[in-house]
Amino acid sequence: MKIISYICSMDTTSIKQRFGIITNDSAMNRAIEIAMQVAATDLSVLITGESGVGKEFFPKIIHYNSQRKHGPYIAINCGAIPEGTIDSELFGHEKGSFTDAKEARKGYFEVASGGTLFLDEVAELPLATQVRLLRVLETGEFIKVGSSKSQKTDVRVVAATNVDIPAAITRGKFREDLYYRLNTIAILVPALRDRKEDIELLFRKFATDMSEKYRVPILQLKPDAKQALLHYAWQGNVRQLKNITEQISIVEPERHLSAEVLRKYLPPERHFYPVLSGIDTKQGMSERDILYSVLFDMKRDITELKKVIAGMLKGNVPVREALFDKPALSTADKMFFHEEQDVTVASDPMPFVPDAELPVDADDDASFQDAQETSEDSLSLDKQELSTIQKALEKYKGKRRLAAQELGISERTLYRKIKDFGLDYL
Repeated sequence: MKIISYICSMDTTSIKQRFGIITNDSAMNRAIEIAMQVAATDLSVLITGESGVGKEFFPKIIHYNSQRKHGPYIAINCGAIPEGTIDSELFGHEKGSFTDAKEARKGYFEVASGGTLFLDEVAELPLATQVRLLRVLETGEFIKVGSSKSQKTDVRVVAATNVDIPAAITRGKFREDLYYRLNTIAILVPALRDRKEDIELLFRKFATDMSEKYRVPILQLKPDAKQALLHYAWQGNVRQLKNITEQISIVEPERHLSAEVLRKYLPPERHFYPVLSGIDTKQGMSERDILYSVLFDMKRDITELKKVIAGMLKGNVPVREALFDKPALSTADKMFFHEEQDVTVASDPMPFVPDAELPVDADDDASFQDAQETSEDSLSLDKQELSTIQKALEKYKGKRRLAAQELGISERTLYRKIKDFGLDYL
């Protein structure tokens, strides 16, 4: 057993050197070992992990350690291909099958035959394309767009996603049968915040690369800067660490970084949403889903709170007691009221009176109505989403790829949103 373990360790080390992977983390090393073990087979592999963790290394490890290493290796970003052309890109099309099909074209499944096809952001595939993909995985056959003839292909499929697919299945966005077919072998790539021993190693590597490339003194970290680096959430993972290290290397005159200097280059951590503060989201929700859920809950709770307050205006009821007796209110809402604070509205006891029947002053009624309209406007999901998309597009001067990365969505999704909202950025 010791000999086998030693050989496996040596293989892992050589693989990391070959592909430029820097890690001492046990979970990361285990992911590499699984990739090496499955390489000799033709089983489908699903690689999961947050954006920026380095999922793209693993299909390469699998391909170049397999019997297909002399065949083609093609990597496709499913989220970057427009929905209307994705079937043509993957499976090809016949001449005249649609308006711009002036000649027949081979798809990636045909071109990659005998090799490996890496489908990144596979959860972004439309449902109709998912059906086609499932057929290829099960039978090795596909049909070109505009054709009725079935063709054979010999392709090893490796897929990757940063989406919680079981949650996407629940929402009807991903086929359950395709998930089980892709997930024959699962590889989870850990987030950088869970690989703390790797953070300083990666920083040194990126700083050294920049020093050699641009002939600048290498960055050094003071002890307090090391601690700041380790305790930062790194929501963009290795990609974010690399970008920040490169930025500091070029623009910062100080070469021995203190925590104070380092923090000038670290974006504020967004703690309001659980997924953005480093809390695991395997429970089933993406960042956008959590945002929408929070907004829906806020709107519901404000409506409920309005009813409670309306009842208290005539009820001589402590605010804390009334709120805590309302099961519809969330724990977050209850936290706004300290346990020792009982706010009582003095009035004659009477049963709950609907809003429309409350005898309130005209000024109070107008103020309450204005507040209600303001709350509903600010909580409008469409307006929130439109505003967020506009800000991202303005920030990157209409560059959709960068804006989509900022928003955490695919380019295709952003294209659709731009069209839906009628934004003039196309």
